[in-house]
Amino acid sequence: MAKQTLLILGGTGEARLLAERLCARGSLRVITSLAGRTRTPEALQGEVRVGGFGGAEGLAHYLEDEGIDLMVDATHPFAARMARNAAEAARLKGVPLITLMRPAWQPVAGDKWQIASGMAEAATLLGQEPRRVFLAIGRQEVEMFRAAAQHHYLVRSVEPVDPAHLPANAACILARGPFCEDDEIALLADHRIDIVVAKNSGGAATYGKIAAARRLGLPVVMIDRPKPAGTSIVTGVDEAMAAIEAHLAAPVAERGA
Repeated sequence: MAKQTLLILGGTGEARLLAERLCARGSLRVITSLAGRTRTPEALQGEVRVGGFGGAEGLAHYLEDEGIDLMVDATHPFAARMARNAAEAARLKGVPLITLMRPAWQPVAGDKWQIASGMAEAATLLGQEPRRVFLAIGRQEVEMFRAAAQHHYLVRSVEPVDPAHLPANAACILARGPFCEDDEIALLADHRIDIVVAKNSGGAATYGKIAAARRLGLPVVMIDRPKPAGTSIVTGVDEAMAAIEAHLAAPVAERGA
């Protein structure tokens, strides 16, 4: 009997752990797809493909060509375009889709959050007076802060930022999480940071900067995440595994119902 084929849209720690656990079963063909924005991704188990699909239609063709039985969107919570494409491709081909979305961070006592709906609003919320800003949003949307050139920025990313996208007064550091709270406190203090800008990515790996800002009494501009495009949403690897097992065990006619 042919193995069932599962496609993971990856790029997160959850996607890596999910691939490990699924491959350990030995009864599935597991493919993880990466966008290719990170030049040195962490090693993954199973098959790996790198690069875009060409929109929802391209992904739909891939689902058909590879005989995908089930797709799991385990991309970053801010990968809104990929999430929309996955939902549309799944609809076009009738392939069940599970969305693995880690819970968002929630403010606790001592947090000084300002919520922004996007990067442009986040830049505006920094205000007119010059501030020392820790910009911890990755490299893709740094250029949105060029419009707020009065501030001094410390930009942290896994991959180098295109110099043309940097604000006028910016220093860059390259680092890959996880980041612990004490190290983040030292970083913010050493660079005399006044305010932190972060995406509400959720998870423990990058929460250290949020906890550090709280301990130092610093405000945080928290960029709200987009709403998930999928309808079958799970919040962790264990829950995803249970949903996958249920889908794969169901008769073919019932899948995706």
